Amino acid sequence: MKNIHVIVATGEWAQDQLRYRRHRLAEYLQNHPDTKEVIWLCPTPVQKGKSNTRLSNGICQWMIQDLFPHKVFRFGRYIDAFHRTKLQSLLNYLKEAQEQYTVNLWYTFPGFPILSKIFPWNKVVYDCSDLWTSPINGKNSILANFRKDIISRAEKRIIQRADVIFCTSEYLRTRIVEKLGTEEKVFTFENGVEFDLFANNPTQMENILPDDFDGTVLGFIGGIKPKLDFDLIQDVAQKKREWLFLFVGPDGTNADPKFKNLLSERNVLWTGSVAPSDVPKYMNLIDIGIMPYKSTQYNQAVFPLKLFEFLAAGKSVLGMHLPSTKKYAEESVYTHLDSNDTNEFIGAVEQLEDTKDQENNIRRRKSLAKTKNWNEVFEEMLPLV
Repeated sequence: MKNIHVIVATGEWAQDQLRYRRHRLAEYLQNHPDTKEVIWLCPTPVQKGKSNTRLSNGICQWMIQDLFPHKVFRFGRYIDAFHRTKLQSLLNYLKEAQEQYTVNLWYTFPGFPILSKIFPWNKVVYDCSDLWTSPINGKNSILANFRKDIISRAEKRIIQRADVIFCTSEYLRTRIVEKLGTEEKVFTFENGVEFDLFANNPTQMENILPDDFDGTVLGFIGGIKPKLDFDLIQDVAQKKREWLFLFVGPDGTNADPKFKNLLSERNVLWTGSVAPSDVPKYMNLIDIGIMPYKSTQYNQAVFPLKLFEFLAAGKSVLGMHLPSTKKYAEESVYTHLDSNDTNEFIGAVEQLEDTKDQENNIRRRKSLAKTKNWNEVFEEMLPLV
């Protein structure tokens, strides 16, 4: 019997032009021979047109409109009363389909928790990739505590109902095992990489770097969010004018003045959002990948998508405050810091500079990344479902 997979996602497929773990999972399932259909179920602040549409990759996107467009009303995604009736048309469709197909529910964030209870799913899976209850900027407030309480209750319901739970880091796994009181159905599967996309794509994006620049390029690629330490990077940029800092990705900082201040430095460039297909071309402009995260509870749980993408492209990487990545630390491959000291950052980069172009180190970085290909990750996960 073929499967219908319903994936509960954080937003519309092409939101911010970023590709997360859930996008790779959806495409893997869509291409699996035992799959009849993949449904991408997501909240949307403003619904334009029909609630369900077929994407170019064959996945069906089913949108549930928020209570109101403003961001402050997104808490409704975790409260049954605000979306129960809006889910009914999807449930009607699935009830009819279940006569012929197995129907599985995949949560990739703890939204629409009631969905796990109001339909006889063949399997319910929670693929946990973030500490959803923790503010991404690391700051506590009345609003943050309100949000934490609502999301925590929603997530607890999903955890208790799930048949299997996957986590992207040991931190997340430990946290969920403590809530459940058992580790029987909880597994760690870190993020992977589309290896061939980054390892075998030598083209560079043109007209991005200054014509007269021939120094070291330090690069960050991905959503630019308050979890990054903009103060540190600005301090380093001021002390090392011979380095160029390249930021590639959409601004998700909510107009954080610290990011704006960083962009005022003459050796800092920001491209804005770019097409996912162009990311390898920007990767090839970079000499050393940086993941300059703050020391926060949220970042303790993170396993960054970019680690193996940098390595697959043959680039050495410097990460900060990412305990999930420490075990991959290796000379000339990946350096991890538990400090936000400017001089330590500079010293670590200078060490990576010395070996950035050595062929044996490039091969080692690629060989490590190759062991983390997305398809292999999902092929290990699926039998557990």
